[in-house]
Amino acid sequence: MSSKRIVHPNHVAIPRNFCRLPGGYGVVKICVSGAAETGYCGLDAFEKAKEVGREIARSGAIITTGATTGFPLYSAMGAKDECGFSIGFSPAANEREHREVYKLPLDYMDVVVYTGFGYTGRDLLLVRSSDAVVIGCGRVGTLNEFSVAFEDQRPLGILEGEWKTDEILRSVIKEAHRPNKKVIFDSDPKALVERLVEMAFKDKEATNLVYNTSDKWDVTGKNAEYIL
Repeated sequence: MSSKRIVHPNHVAIPRNFCRLPGGYGVVKICVSGAAETGYCGLDAFEKAKEVGREIARSGAIITTGATTGFPLYSAMGAKDECGFSIGFSPAANEREHREVYKLPLDYMDVVVYTGFGYTGRDLLLVRSSDAVVIGCGRVGTLNEFSVAFEDQRPLGILEGEWKTDEILRSVIKEAHRPNKKVIFDSDPKALVERLVEMAFKDKEATNLVYNTSDKWDVTGKNAEYIL
């Protein structure tokens, strides 16, 4: 006799409360980066991950992950707890490779982007497809995603916890001698996500490439907006 899997109703519910940006510039996308294996991260790692995901969904943002296990998977689960929308970026080229070669799950993801670029290429696309990045307990892959976000000046939130990743990154930033005002540290997932969403809004406003034709005649009329 086979057992039937019990599914949380929110995990299959229609996503709600998308955080749309001014001027039709889409939705804030927040990447959650962390270890696929979290045995050394401490007892509260999974709950911290889920709370990060919940807060991302509550803010109306979309959560993006590396479509993997561990910390990112639990953050995606948390987002689905709150009927959030989740996008996973897979290192595989298709679903079969994702499942059978990389042995990765498809749970808690609404959309999976099959990059076909392996882990390192996936990391680059994941970060550059996101407006901000949360760094949880992590390993080398997490440090790679941190480096891409740091170099690209993405808003970066380092989640403090029982793990040592935050301490390592403090040291890296200090020794790098590269000032970056977009890196923040916090142990509270709610405060961290709120600050990242605010920073993402400011970034969007700063790179808003629209100008207004206030005094020029055009077939579209006065005060028409153009994309530069």
